[in-house]
Amino acid sequence: MKQLIECVPNFSEGNDMNIIKQITNEIESVEGVSLIDVDPGKATNRTVVTMVGTPDEVCEAAFRAVKKAAELIDMSKHSGAHPRFGATDVCPLVPVANITMEETVEYAHKLAQRIGEEAGVPVYCYEHAARKPERKNLAVCREGEYEAVKERIGTEEWKPDFGPAAFTDAVAKSGVTAVGARNFLIAYNFNLNTTSTRRANAIAFDVRERGRTKREGHPITGKIVKDENGKPVMIPGTLKATKAIGWFIEEFGVAQISMNMTDISVTSIHKAFDEVCAKAQARGIRVTGSELVGVVPLKAMLDAGKHYLRMQGRSTGIADREIIKIAVKSLGLDELYPFDADKKIIEYILENEAKKGQKKLVDLNLTEFVEETASESMAPGGGSISAYMGAMGAALGSMVANLSAHKPGWDERWEEFSDWAEKGKEYHTKLTWLVDEDTNAFNKIMDAVRMPKGSEEEKAARAEAMEEATKFATMVPFQTMELCLGCMDVCKAMAEIGNPNSVTDAGVGALAARSGVIGAFMNVKINAADLTDKAWAEDIIAKGQAIVDKAVANEKEIVDIVNAKI
Repeated sequence: MKQLIECVPNFSEGNDMNIIKQITNEIESVEGVSLIDVDPGKATNRTVVTMVGTPDEVCEAAFRAVKKAAELIDMSKHSGAHPRFGATDVCPLVPVANITMEETVEYAHKLAQRIGEEAGVPVYCYEHAARKPERKNLAVCREGEYEAVKERIGTEEWKPDFGPAAFTDAVAKSGVTAVGARNFLIAYNFNLNTTSTRRANAIAFDVRERGRTKREGHPITGKIVKDENGKPVMIPGTLKATKAIGWFIEEFGVAQISMNMTDISVTSIHKAFDEVCAKAQARGIRVTGSELVGVVPLKAMLDAGKHYLRMQGRSTGIADREIIKIAVKSLGLDELYPFDADKKIIEYILENEAKKGQKKLVDLNLTEFVEETASESMAPGGGSISAYMGAMGAALGSMVANLSAHKPGWDERWEEFSDWAEKGKEYHTKLTWLVDEDTNAFNKIMDAVRMPKGSEEEKAARAEAMEEATKFATMVPFQTMELCLGCMDVCKAMAEIGNPNSVTDAGVGALAARSGVIGAFMNVKINAADLTDKAWAEDIIAKGQAIVDKAVANEKEIVDIVNAKI
């Protein structure tokens, strides 16, 4: 699925909205990037910008914004309450979906190099992207702030990772930028049934990684224990990668624990919630709900929902929106005000942005989809319908699995059926995506057909584009074939071991999946016939025929199982 990263550049301007708008215009000029938030601060004279999108596009938008900031902001005249050393002070990349930290670091290094070479701005790489261990900590890189750059930049120790290593007039204006790769940060608040800030702080100290100060005798009033360097000895809290403090919220008249989660791969949202609940209860206090500040990755919410479904002994192979509903109710995210998933979850924000300028087949209701198919338009065609048949077949397999997991008397088998439901869900999610991807593949061919063919160069470019588009249009239905075949395994298992009252549903699912295989193979063959690379075409057709043979054999086996039970 699509890779997504977040970028959170901090620009050293928080008062002149004209300058800020010119910078954010650069971000919005890049297709595939969504500007999520622009947060200017007057006292800090700093604006924090959040953008999300596919990696190459986000890096392009970040580069344009950094370059524009260097043109518009003069650091020699800058002052503000927040530490800073550059027009773009920091520019961290954050993995959001389907991308590893290692891959994100590679993008950070490419972005840093481009900023240094093309924009002429010195760059230090920090956090996970640090090229030297001592530069991992941003505070160390920024020590002395802008005023120290003149002396530091020419030293061997603080020579920039990329860009100029001298305090030129241009560098005096732009300052230095820190480009990093870090984990996703989440600001998470816990609502308590108390008005006591002291009690809230006590719970915060119980859980935050830093913990609380160690004391002799009385844990609150006793003498602070210090180490050999004279620093207070700390008793660590129970949650790694968290910072927390208690405070009182006038608006709601209750105390809260405000937590910053610096690595949700170490401490998840649901783990934090459960631990705060446990520590609060131990102190006679109850967590009444919680609040997520800002946006959150979809995976974090799905992980939370699945966690609570498992605690209930229920299948996790259900629709994402239903899983999110369980997460919201379990975490009490709607206690203070409604939790709008479309405005809080990054992937949904991007999805809704994309819908504004694009009509997707899967967003049509069934009647609209049928009518669109029947229209004089060439798409959706057989490829999209094949993918849809496969998706419905996989969905039927998941349905039988979910019904089986919830069947009275089968409670001890819920996890077994939940696993099958998850497999079915994976198949129908990917096949649903292929419904539109098949139409997109057809459109790529039409785009290639429309390319100019006046000169020999244009003819060659057009022929190459046609070949690539046709291979793509062949691979899409081939993917449909593979997925449809895979989902037959779910249908077969459910016919054999699932709720006997739903055995025919499993059978119908298998029939739909088999039809998806055969229908998609027709598209593979007709598209492959137009390829000039005949060896590639013959290979894909041979592989496709093997899938068809397997699907037909599976269909007979599953139908025989179903007929034996009805």
